[in-house]
Amino acid sequence: MIKAVIFDMDGIIIDSELEYLKMELEFARTKNPQVQLEDLFGMVGSSREDAWSCMARAVHNGQTWQQLRDEFRASVDVYAQMDYRRIFRKEIPGILDRLQEMGLRLALASSTGLPIIHRVLTENNIHHYFEEIVSGAQFKRSKPDPEIYHYTAKKLNLPENQCLAVEDSTFGVTAAYRAGMHIAALYDSRFHFDQSLADFQIKQLEEVVEIVRQLQQD
Repeated sequence: MIKAVIFDMDGIIIDSELEYLKMELEFARTKNPQVQLEDLFGMVGSSREDAWSCMARAVHNGQTWQQLRDEFRASVDVYAQMDYRRIFRKEIPGILDRLQEMGLRLALASSTGLPIIHRVLTENNIHHYFEEIVSGAQFKRSKPDPEIYHYTAKKLNLPENQCLAVEDSTFGVTAAYRAGMHIAALYDSRFHFDQSLADFQIKQLEEVVEIVRQLQQD
């Protein structure tokens, strides 16, 4: 019996991943003009260290991931440039309404830092839907480590197998799988994510509602 749905944010609530990657690619090419967008796909859905380690491998110029991240943050204010209303998935409020009407508890578990999570949810008027909001920045290791999902389930006082995670990235799907959760993975042809560990692959987020119905009947 599914009792909670736990949403990722980037790529699910907001279509942000390509927007971030474009800015990161522009920065990477100042270090190494040969870097391709595909070289940075490992940054999507991962923790700060994992993401910028991917950048370090891509530019391969001797700088550490910390040095690259600090330089990027000093020169590019990514979050100030983002219009989170523009990239918000408009179908989300209706989906959250329907899940609540079905008696589901809702949570969010994102690798993004809490200030940005709160900004996204507040600017799009969906903060009130989520009983628990968890950031990967709270842990030594975020996705694909399962700790963020174990912690979120514990906060909900539910066993992991009563939770459905809605994810997209390889790291996110892997984290939910390792935590023992059911997984609905939103397909995205742009990034070639490995979603083979997911129970369901969906093309539209609205499919989550029907998946919950199906799981509640099992």
